Amino acid sequence: MADLNEVLLSVLSTIRVPKPGDRVHKDECAFSFDSPESEGGLYVCMSTFLGFGKQFVERHYRKTGQRAYLHIKRTRKPKEEEGGSGSGDPPRKKPTRLAIGVEGGFEVSSEHAQFEEEVKLVILPERLEVTSEDLSSMPDVVRERVSLSLSGILSSDSASHQDEVQQWDGEVRLVSKHAAGLQQLDSGLRIPPSGWRCQVCDLDENLWMNLTDGAILCGRRYFDGSGGNNHAMQHYRETGFPLAVKLGTITPAGADVYSYDEDDMVLDPGLPAHLAHFGIDMMQMQKTDKTMTELEIDMNQRIGEWEVIQESGGALQPLCGPGYTGMKNLGNSCYLNSVMQVLFSVPDFQSKYVANLEKIYQDAPTDPTQDFRTQVAKLGHGLLSGEYSRPAEGWSEGGPSTEPKGDQEGIAPRMFKSLVGKGHPEFSTNRQQDAQEFLLHFVNMVERYCRSSDCPSESFRFLVEERIHCLQSDKVKYTQRAESLLQLPVPLEHATNKEELSEYEQKKKEAELAKAPPPELVRAHIPFAACLSALSEPETLEEFWSSALQAKSMASKTTRFASFPDYLVIQIKKFTFGLDWVPKKLDVSIEMPDSLDVSSLRGAGLQPGEEELPDLAPPSLITPDVEVKGSLGGFLSNTEEDDSLCSPLLSTPNSPVLDESVITQLAEMGFPVEACRKAVFYTGNTGAEAAMNWVMTHMDDPDFSAPLVLPGFSPAPTDMPTPQGTPDPPPSEEHLATIISMGFSRDQASRALRATSNSLERAVDWIFSHIDDLDAMDISEGRSAAESVSESVPAGPRVRDGEGKYELFAFISHMGTSTMCGHYVCHIKKEGRWVIYNDQKVCASEKPPKDLGYIYFYQRASS
Repeated sequence: MADLNEVLLSVLSTIRVPKPGDRVHKDECAFSFDSPESEGGLYVCMSTFLGFGKQFVERHYRKTGQRAYLHIKRTRKPKEEEGGSGSGDPPRKKPTRLAIGVEGGFEVSSEHAQFEEEVKLVILPERLEVTSEDLSSMPDVVRERVSLSLSGILSSDSASHQDEVQQWDGEVRLVSKHAAGLQQLDSGLRIPPSGWRCQVCDLDENLWMNLTDGAILCGRRYFDGSGGNNHAMQHYRETGFPLAVKLGTITPAGADVYSYDEDDMVLDPGLPAHLAHFGIDMMQMQKTDKTMTELEIDMNQRIGEWEVIQESGGALQPLCGPGYTGMKNLGNSCYLNSVMQVLFSVPDFQSKYVANLEKIYQDAPTDPTQDFRTQVAKLGHGLLSGEYSRPAEGWSEGGPSTEPKGDQEGIAPRMFKSLVGKGHPEFSTNRQQDAQEFLLHFVNMVERYCRSSDCPSESFRFLVEERIHCLQSDKVKYTQRAESLLQLPVPLEHATNKEELSEYEQKKKEAELAKAPPPELVRAHIPFAACLSALSEPETLEEFWSSALQAKSMASKTTRFASFPDYLVIQIKKFTFGLDWVPKKLDVSIEMPDSLDVSSLRGAGLQPGEEELPDLAPPSLITPDVEVKGSLGGFLSNTEEDDSLCSPLLSTPNSPVLDESVITQLAEMGFPVEACRKAVFYTGNTGAEAAMNWVMTHMDDPDFSAPLVLPGFSPAPTDMPTPQGTPDPPPSEEHLATIISMGFSRDQASRALRATSNSLERAVDWIFSHIDDLDAMDISEGRSAAESVSESVPAGPRVRDGEGKYELFAFISHMGTSTMCGHYVCHIKKEGRWVIYNDQKVCASEKPPKDLGYIYFYQRASS
């Protein structure tokens, strides 16, 4: 015991008690997906509170010298039968939230496991184990310090739980701005507890009561023809009364309340009093109608593609082993799961991260949970190694024995999701996201953190050639831009089953009039060639400004490939905007080919005999010697006080004169003002449609929201002036470590963070856009920043080129009515067969629904 006392005394100074703000990683290893339920348990460092699996705890000890670890081991207990009658799993609850894998959402497993937990203190390298009984005989100073640390770690919320608390799964509703001071008319109206009908059309379902005047009217018509006749919405437009409650959803626990002004479901803390004003006792009401969430869930499940895409009709053969690892759904994280399964089926990503795993781990910073390369490598190894591709309890190699069929233990990419979404307004939440947007977001992150010549995203990158032909001057202009994804529209006018579609629409109208169930869905069948023709056919530009004529002219624009990538990613633009800019999904069937040849779409550049348009800026955008102030209308005032806040670009001679009405129109749609200004400028003041197209094309640009800066103009200062004598706050050590891990020096990282008010996202953008400016920095190695960067960063986008012949090897499909809801799965061709990856369910595909996909991945055909 004396030896044990001495050992504990020697490490006592390194044992810390968690404080508020400390992140305790007691659920998952920083380098693997080992957890307390794994065979070796989890070791939590009692100084840094990082977690390590059995194979990585020794590495951490050797690197840091830290010796004291809390070992947590959980053992699964046999599942107890409810009621002792062998009834098996309880019936699944009906989902009440439009989420997957969270409380109230769709269940991903019927398993309700219970565990026995064992904890002890382990001292390395001796691997001395200290139990609670051993501590009881220790000196007071040792016992108290160790006990406080142990209890603090065990009682603290885990880092993964803290991240989940900060995320939003889509069902959080905000208190309406109208709730506190809602106007209610004193008309003496009393609403009965049942028997309601629309005051206009006599409809007896989907009824909403306006909380200002008590009018009872029907709601909106749904996409499938059911619902109401929009009379409640019309009433709001006529009266301006903002809040309405769905009558059939009123219970003592609450009700569905909609704010027309805020265009969202909201909370009304004063709902009991607002209902009592019209004689409704909330405590006596019972639910008689579906909530809006339940209706949306029903709609998603009714869509025919749901069953087809998931291949739910038959018993699929479960698969497991290297490359067949499932991923747990963290609550609407299926978009991330699908994208990463496909990316780590690409050799470039495998060789960059998994093949270099040991070096990446060896070079990892002090906190590997915040290191991009470490977490990407960890995810790739988890998917490809097969270590976590084990059947879930109750499933055998011979086939499924219990529901859900084919589910695995799989991996839960919590650290990865938290890191890649950090600071992003959408991907940091638990809401459903667009898989295409996440794909581009992740590819951009790979490019930021990969400053070498073997960046795996190069396998997707290609150059697009645009040829603009001024029809009046007969001169041309060639431009190139780099893309990682080819977007193709859906030309509904080219459907091959128009008669069948017409018959379906007629039957649907008849069903609506008869209030009968809608007929079986008929999808438009669109040839892929019709989608591809949008790229190859010339586009007419009505308002093209010709630099040769110094005036507007008609022009023709033709788009071609300037290079062919190793992997051609094609997005079918199923999600579009209606006339009211409300996103909607086109439910269509695209005849996607297994083999694709786009060689004929290669551009040839400037041809003999062609004359180029002069490289001149449109004079209509530049007004010499005119000072432009308040050029954003309602966004900037012309008062003396506001003038001091204007960007130099807005108050300098020769500033661009932009169409205020278009900027206002775009900004009211929710886009950043600076992005709207760029859209108007770069489309030459040619109108809202052109500007909107620019916005939609450049939304993923790193500098999308950055101020517009033109050659010859000074950019706006990155820092607001501070009072004289006020020291700048020191850069965050965590942010410094992240940028340094990308290959920059500490001085460079500090400068970037100071220039961007310690914002990590903005600092990363800043440092890559100011590489030339870093020449003046004092680098400890005696080299300029430009010299060190030039060794690893090529000039211009690196692309690969080859033949334009491809084979389909993967596709991602979406089920649901919009990108904000529904579910994603992916199909990947491996070892000569198609495999479906549906979160934790990995099975051999029998009927891969290639016609219903959303994003398609083609690989260059081998010669």
